[in-house]
Amino acid sequence: MNLEIKPLIPARVEDFFDFFDYRAFTDNSPMQPCFCCRPQMTQEQEKTELFKFIEANPGVMPRDIPDFRLKLREIAEKQILAGDLQGYLAYENGVSIGWCNANNKESYSTLGIGEAIRNASKTSPDESIISVLCFEIAPNYRGKGIASALLTYVCEDAKAKGFDAVEGYPQLRNQRETFDFFGPVRLFERCGFMKVAEQGDVAIMRKKF
Repeated sequence: MNLEIKPLIPARVEDFFDFFDYRAFTDNSPMQPCFCCRPQMTQEQEKTELFKFIEANPGVMPRDIPDFRLKLREIAEKQILAGDLQGYLAYENGVSIGWCNANNKESYSTLGIGEAIRNASKTSPDESIISVLCFEIAPNYRGKGIASALLTYVCEDAKAKGFDAVEGYPQLRNQRETFDFFGPVRLFERCGFMKVAEQGDVAIMRKKF
């Protein structure tokens, strides 16, 4: 496989949408519609910008509301161009086939990362951490190590930029979940992460440099 990992920058916005529009959810995933914009939104932003579409369509799944999807897409584009939505795209032969949402932990709103998780396991107030919140891999490419490659790249890039650690927040589960966009605990363990805390049903996985 000719795999490349590249950071999401404004110049790659079309690659991002090409992935989410045409490959990310071809297995009819219940996670759609999604453009990974909500972790960067505050609860007030979500309420004022998104809930109106749901309230106007009672009993209809958000995935079946065209205006809801278009609004998510619009928000994601603004976030990418502003540098608020950050992460990494995986490519095979120049085609985007995977995604990982990763950014400075302090950049996420309380919607994307709760206060309990925000403050978990910090050894000092000045500690700089990259948080990994989401993985999405095109169905035809799952089980081929794409998520591991993305996470490895996140760690290498974070270390090169002088961050102290990378964290992930997988759900604690007894069995495999097909649509586990947080990534399973074993994914983080394979990449050298250690579980440093638990918050409810969430494991705080950390890799220090």
